[in-house]
Amino acid sequence: MGIEVLAYIPNLIGYIRLVLVLAAFSCYSTNAACFLFLYSTNVILDGIDGLVARKLNQTSAFGAWLDVMVDNFGRGFLWSRLYKWGYVVAALEWSVFVCTHSLGAEWKANFVQAPYIAQKVMEKNFKTPLGTFTILGLHGLPIWLYAHYTKVLGQSLRIHRSIQYAGIAFLSAGRAVCLTVELYCLWAHIRYLVRDPEKKSTLQLSGKK
Repeated sequence: MGIEVLAYIPNLIGYIRLVLVLAAFSCYSTNAACFLFLYSTNVILDGIDGLVARKLNQTSAFGAWLDVMVDNFGRGFLWSRLYKWGYVVAALEWSVFVCTHSLGAEWKANFVQAPYIAQKVMEKNFKTPLGTFTILGLHGLPIWLYAHYTKVLGQSLRIHRSIQYAGIAFLSAGRAVCLTVELYCLWAHIRYLVRDPEKKSTLQLSGKK
């Protein structure tokens, strides 16, 4: 594996996703429908690139990095535009990325000794009810909030206000579950950093002393 990894099909999808994010934010304030279409297409492709990578046997550390980088870039930008304090969410997600990136493409498998809820979220690559709920909160909450504030949900889609708020509550709960896993990742990495050097040869998100 060398420079050719840059041309792997899942990584090409990653480049397309980055272009979609940049294009989406070019119309953030002027065309809500256009923003939602471009940004949501980016999120959908995020669920496809991993499948393509495994199907074509084109998984790579670069691809894992690119995937999360585009995710964080898009969500961070969106949270920061939605709220003045949105940068806090962005900073948290980038901080977790710093902690997990050292594990490479296999970071999702290093939760063997993590707390039960973290194990369940990460189990089967998020392909569990709790994992799906968490991913919906992570990706869906800022999109739903944007559609709510720009009145796309109410005026364009005619979704009743009570359902809009129910959606916010549901997705917020999923994002809260994600927050517990993120905080665990930060704590586990700090525990790793303060261990004796000889104990750092095997890095796992265990949180053990």
